[in-house]
Amino acid sequence: MKQFFLILFLATTFNFNAQDTVNYSQVSQDLLQNIMDKKSYNKQVEILANSTLEDLTSELKTDNQKIAFWVNVYNSFIQISLTENPKEYEDRGAYFKKPRVKIAGETLSFDEIEHDILRRSRVKISWGYLRKYFRPKYERKLRVKNIDWRIHFALNCGAKSCPPVAKFTPEDLDKEFDFMTTEYLKEQTTYNKETKTAKSVSLFSWFRADFGGLCGARQILADYKITPEKPKKLEFGDYDWTLSLGNFRKIPK
Repeated sequence: MKQFFLILFLATTFNFNAQDTVNYSQVSQDLLQNIMDKKSYNKQVEILANSTLEDLTSELKTDNQKIAFWVNVYNSFIQISLTENPKEYEDRGAYFKKPRVKIAGETLSFDEIEHDILRRSRVKISWGYLRKYFRPKYERKLRVKNIDWRIHFALNCGAKSCPPVAKFTPEDLDKEFDFMTTEYLKEQTTYNKETKTAKSVSLFSWFRADFGGLCGARQILADYKITPEKPKKLEFGDYDWTLSLGNFRKIPK
């Protein structure tokens, strides 16, 4: 009889813990999908707010898992915060620095998510060449091991010139990132065959170290067949900071 109750207790405990496990990657996708579908997202926001550092580090182990999760979270809270208070965008410097995303026992700013976690502790204004040292524990635990330059064509900061918002998954991240990169650069790039000059988005200049310098950026345009050859010169268009929300794009399967 004692063995029966012991087995029953262990089975009940295991079942409770299984039900209590949260798939945070899926939560980030559901959050963004609900925003796209104009449905309530309060449940997902609450789950993220109640998460702990241990919760996230136990699930988000690979760079693909971390990147898909944090890009979805970043893009979601941009839409949420600017829909609630679009006037905040008038002072963009203060807007991106303000702690507002409650997650993993912290309240993070958009700058912290982008530059500290997704860009592995890079100084925001340094073209990506300078790195921050002696970072807090949560940042060291949650940040990526290697910077994926394609994040710059996936993050949407609310401006008209930003890439569209799409939902990303860790399983298909490479394919999804390649699609968004190609589509965005096609829209943002022109090429003069006579002078072999490409004119593309300013993101290539602002984060040039992430792309392997300007030479690397020119190679990307050729590799992704945005230009018919590697340009000899790269120029940058003006970035339109006009507030533009709801620019969603579905990635084909």
